[in-house]
Amino acid sequence: MAEPAPGAASLELVRRAQRGDGEAFDRLYELSVGRVYALCLRMCEDARVAEELTQDVFVHAWQRLDTFRGESAFSTWMHRLAVNVVLQERRSAGRRGLRLELTDDPERAGALAPPAFPDERMDLERAIATLPPGARLVLVLHDVEGYKHEEIAAMTGAAVGTVKAQLHRARRLLRERLEP
Repeated sequence: MAEPAPGAASLELVRRAQRGDGEAFDRLYELSVGRVYALCLRMCEDARVAEELTQDVFVHAWQRLDTFRGESAFSTWMHRLAVNVVLQERRSAGRRGLRLELTDDPERAGALAPPAFPDERMDLERAIATLPPGARLVLVLHDVEGYKHEEIAAMTGAAVGTVKAQLHRARRLLRERLEP
């Protein structure tokens, strides 16, 4: 008998998890945790925070699993959930008065970037890490994750024009930081 397609297999796991099967949800976690963590890390640039947010995403996923209707891939649903959890945390952090410290010091920015990447990627990661939080978020959502301006505006509560301006600013700052 042929193996089910990956999408069909995850859909079956979702259906089992929706019926309360913890083992099925554990398997969904194993299949999804790497991508969710990578997305959280790109959006917040802090490994500790990304780990916490990843766990929050899966708590939300378990709580809201009944809302998954199968109209898209489970990975797409998880991706959108992860983006929403990170954005909600940013809003909460802003309300609590927490602010990210910006720096133009490349040595200090390097401490934020993940180690052991090839030089070019390290430079790009460092440059992205030094962007202002709003510009970094829009850049990651648009250029890395592929969201449209309108989608980002809806997710962040900003005007489409603001999103476009932040993206333009982020790209300009990246070019400046990456020029020799």
